[in-house]
Amino acid sequence: MSINNLTAMHKKTVIPLLLVLLAFAVGCGWFLWQNQHPVKTTAQKAIQHRQLYTCSMHPFIIREKPGVCPVCGMELIKKIENGSSAQPATVDHLSLSPTQRVMANVATVEATYNTLNKEINAVGIVQYDQSRQAKVTAWAAGRIERLNVNSVGAIVSKANPLAEVYSPDLIAAQQEYLLAFKSRNQLKNSPFTSIAQSGDGLVAAAKQRLILFGVKERQINALEKTGKPSIRVPIYTPLSGIVIEKMVQQGQYVNTGEVLFNIADLSAVWVEVEVYENEFQNLHIGQQVEIRSQSFPQSTFTGHISFIYPFLDPKTRTVKVRIAMPNPEMKLKPEMFVNATIKVPLSPTIVVPVTALMDTGKRQIVWVESSPGMFESREVQVGLHINEKVQILSGLNPGDKVAVSGGYLIDSESQLK
Repeated sequence: MSINNLTAMHKKTVIPLLLVLLAFAVGCGWFLWQNQHPVKTTAQKAIQHRQLYTCSMHPFIIREKPGVCPVCGMELIKKIENGSSAQPATVDHLSLSPTQRVMANVATVEATYNTLNKEINAVGIVQYDQSRQAKVTAWAAGRIERLNVNSVGAIVSKANPLAEVYSPDLIAAQQEYLLAFKSRNQLKNSPFTSIAQSGDGLVAAAKQRLILFGVKERQINALEKTGKPSIRVPIYTPLSGIVIEKMVQQGQYVNTGEVLFNIADLSAVWVEVEVYENEFQNLHIGQQVEIRSQSFPQSTFTGHISFIYPFLDPKTRTVKVRIAMPNPEMKLKPEMFVNATIKVPLSPTIVVPVTALMDTGKRQIVWVESSPGMFESREVQVGLHINEKVQILSGLNPGDKVAVSGGYLIDSESQLK
């Protein structure tokens, strides 16, 4: 046999033998791996199929059997496998036991049909009542002989003169009146009617000139009785009040029409507040307003709207509102800052506390106790929120009992179930 024939026969025997040995090695490896892992795989499958229970409020509580939570007393719910969260089903009704209700601090109140007052808050400044201001002027040129008011802030009265002035024009007007008064007495006995009547005309003209000089009726009567002109004529204020400006000194010469004093009556003042353009449409003349000042934090002043300005400030986007305020004790000082509160009654609606409302972002929900221990969710349409109260425009009826505390616990329990 040749060497080539022996080599060919050796190759045909070795290659199949190597393939058999390789297959045997792979089979032994797989068998050994199966023998090492079957116990662990079975235990994992058992754990996966075992049902666990947990508390919706206290997820760290995990039990193998159903029951109640040892912390809050609420019923345990099934724990979702692998701790994964699934989309909760919406539950419109939920029953709570008395123990659960106490532990969750659930309280209810009845929805009532009521009227809320919308409050408009604004800031303002105390101003002089312009209808209670006056200027005392010189009705004739002359010299201030006597000054009865020496300082700003002095209280003055219409019955008492502020000053006395010496005026040649006033003296001449008095003498003219006395001459006309005496001439009338002489001419009234004339047999000619026209002459007798001319005397009355001269007296009337002279008297009118005195009145235009600021001489009062009682001063003219005193002039008729004495028959002598007054050297110093008193000057009176047209209203009683407080001197807020003094522009004259004793001995000073003044011209006709020159301002001597500025008088203001502070027994009533104005408060001008600024209201934003989206709120002033709720205001009207005569509406009551409450005023508070930092100077008197314990006091509340009450006034009424007397005027709403017909124009808008383009810079602040506000409308000025004038409030007439009585000020008998003169606590309100001009230029004082104050806060104003205007209450606007709204239309009667169903009202519930704000804590009863849950806003999900897309809808508003309240939980209503339809029967003892049974709660159902209601979607409502809300109005304004005022002083911890909210208007319910639809979705509730008067007398419905709504949960005002514990509502979020009820909602979370329903979602978990």
